This record gives sequence, structure tokens and C-alpha cells, in this order.
Amino acid sequence: FFVQERSGLGGRPFRLWKFRTMRPGSGPDAERLAPFGHWLRSTSLDELPSWWNVVRGEMSFVGPRPLLAEYVGLYDAEQVRRMLVSPGVTGWAQVRGRNSISWAERLALDVWYVDHVAFALDCKILALTIPAVVRRKGIAHPGEATMTPFRGQSE
Repeated sequence: FFVQERSGLGGRPFRLWKFRTMRPGSGPDAERLAPFGHWLRSTSLDELPSWWNVVRGEMSFVGPRPLLAEYVGLYDAEQVRRMLVSPGVTGWAQVRGRNSISWAERLALDVWYVDHVAFALDCKILALTIPAVVRRKGIAHPGEATMTPFRGQSE
């Protein structure tokens, strides 16, 4: 398993559980990504342990993906609004491009979700998640093995 501190509702930190897909250590993600880990990520099966976070009430099935706790201080006044709802296993940004879109677009989609949260939208996101996972698109940022780190609002 891989456990990492993420920010939840109101910025409250929690420990997110996932299956480990990378070898421990430093270095580029592309070099640390194990072949089986690549497959786990491409199928989104690495996310199954995060359902434990849903059971514990730290996450919902639908909402903005929980990002690293260290990113909270980098959000601008608009982006910080993404923490007004519980983070989710899947979300609007995930079905609209996942890691293939820029940080600015991803965070804007998260805030859009916060402004439009509704049961019908959650059902739509859940329905769109299935083909997004089956197509295996947007797993990584273009030219990267995963997603580039968030460095602040200008991205």
C-alpha cells in the first residue's frame, strides 16, 4: 500500500490509501514507475484502497480529487474553494481530462463542481467515469509518467 497526506474538506489533512505503483526513493516518476504499477494506474485499480477513505468519511465517491496537503498554501482565493466539499474518488475534472489537462483547468473544473454540486451531477460524473476508466485516457500529463507537481496559481 501507499499512504500519503492529502487535504480534505476544509483543508483538513487525512491519509489517502492507494496501491503502490512506484518504487520508493527519489528520481523521476518514469524511472520509479513499476510495469505492474503502470498497468494498475492505467486501469485506475490503484485507487481501490481509497474506498476505505470513503468508508471513514474522509472522502466521497464524487468530488474534487484530494491533492497533496502541501498544495493548500499555493491555491489562490478561487482555487481554495475546491475544499468547500469533500474530496472524491472521481470528479468533474477526472471525466473532463484527468491528468492530461493543465493544473489551471483542473482546478477551475473543481471550483465549477463546487458551484454546481447536485445529486444529478454526481450521477452524471459516476456514469462518465466508467467510459473514462475503460478508455484509459488522461492517466498522465503529456510527456510525463504521471502529473507534474503543482507550483501555484500561474499554471
